[in-house]
Amino acid sequence: MVFIISGKTTCLLDKLTSLCCRFSLSLLPKNIPNVTSFHQCRLLHTTLSRKGLEEFFDDPKNWGEEKVKSGASWTCQQLRNKSNEDLHKLWYVLLKERNMLLTLEQEAKRQRLPMPSPERLEKVTDSMDALDKVVQEREDALRLLQTGQEKARPGAWRRDIFGRIIWHKFKQWPIPWYLNKRYNRKRFFAMPYVERFMRLRIEKQARIEARKKSLEKKKEKFLQEKFPRHSEAEKSSVV
Repeated sequence: MVFIISGKTTCLLDKLTSLCCRFSLSLLPKNIPNVTSFHQCRLLHTTLSRKGLEEFFDDPKNWGEEKVKSGASWTCQQLRNKSNEDLHKLWYVLLKERNMLLTLEQEAKRQRLPMPSPERLEKVTDSMDALDKVVQEREDALRLLQTGQEKARPGAWRRDIFGRIIWHKFKQWPIPWYLNKRYNRKRFFAMPYVERFMRLRIEKQARIEARKKSLEKKKEKFLQEKFPRHSEAEKSSVV
């Protein structure tokens, strides 16, 4: 406890700072060369703090330009050679770039002006999709290696009460299935009187598909009669 007295306050603070410096220097390793003072030792490194919204906007050098140079999008083959840490960093770089381009797109719409190089947004989106695909491939490979299951959540094809074949995802329950009322309420079976309606549903689906095919054939026949030269050119190109 420090009692602050008007005449002795500065002396007590100087003594405390000197003791803290000596104690902190004693905790440092002895193999540090030329350690002269505590203020010269940087124990904590921080990056540059930006408290503004400048990262949501493009580089000022590109303001007013109709075309901005940009590289190609990342491909899956390129991303497969990266480590997980690099992919994690690249994801946030692409996310910041996408936010900046979306802000630029909204500002161009507000001013009723064309967006400079709109293909940049497509490249960033394609890169993020490829990165997501590569990460999913690694997760699937790890799951296959550990559990031997192809899907993240195992399941099985089952028949519901209407006779339809659905994919049922397995789930962990704290009690056995024969004591679980919620699980038994699902009824993965169909009664015998449902078979007639199943047959009618299949026939209806077959009629719909046959009707679509007949309409497509009629449309093709109409176009061939209307544009005979075009159809002959297509046949010759195929041959």
